Amino acid sequence: MRYRTLIVTFLAICLGVLTTFSQVAFAADDTPLTYEQIKGSGLAKNCPQLPDGEDSIQLQSGKSYQLVDLCLQPSNFFVKEEPTTKRQKPKYISAKEVTFGASTLDLVRGDLTVGADNRLTFSEKDGYDFGAVTVQTPSRELVPFLFTVKGLVARAQSGADGLSPSTKFEGAYRIPSYRTSGFLDPKGRGLSTGYDTAVALPASGDRDEIRRENIKAFDIGEGSISLKVENVDSYTGEIGGSFIALQPSDSDMGSKEPVDVKIQGVFYARVEGY
Repeated sequence: MRYRTLIVTFLAICLGVLTTFSQVAFAADDTPLTYEQIKGSGLAKNCPQLPDGEDSIQLQSGKSYQLVDLCLQPSNFFVKEEPTTKRQKPKYISAKEVTFGASTLDLVRGDLTVGADNRLTFSEKDGYDFGAVTVQTPSRELVPFLFTVKGLVARAQSGADGLSPSTKFEGAYRIPSYRTSGFLDPKGRGLSTGYDTAVALPASGDRDEIRRENIKAFDIGEGSISLKVENVDSYTGEIGGSFIALQPSDSDMGSKEPVDVKIQGVFYARVEGY
């Protein structure tokens, strides 16, 4: 019986190694993966990757293009920690994602225009442009936020004839409320449904805190993002690179102060119409 257990364990380990190897082989291949190859592998959240290259895409001034299939895949999260003493400065501490696979944005598209000064402007229109994410700090505090690029308008920091590995976009986007108007808190209070106030509130306590819990708000925040183009394929119109986004966390419909969150990751997109 003891040997049978050892044999079963050994076979399970071999099967796991072979499965991992096959997933890596599929990921390294340029051929499209089937549903069965992606299912359960964790590859669905990965953005396409381009090989290193110094290529460029030439774009004409005054013309409008489309930036499609924009995919943003976060790889690192940081939460701003306020100092405990006056001598200390605020700093960002690393946090881990607990909603794995929900943070990647995909199939985002918008207009890519070239101004009279040869500066490029990307205006986001639609796509899977938001995702509810929760990260955990080293102190085990859970920080929920809505990672999004809704309404993003990003401009290139310098004029050029097109897209190259030196192109860098910066812009702002709006952040809808993490909670919708139909959400009810544990006491049945909501913005458009439920109770306006909670019953049996204690006579003592922080009255402002109670007021903020009672009066729900659909807060619209604002975030900023920097997109750095690092790889370009002029034949296919594909570009790739890295990004850094700064935005506030969820305020729980106005009941608490949001904290600043920094997101780092990679992106991929494709230019149409050139």
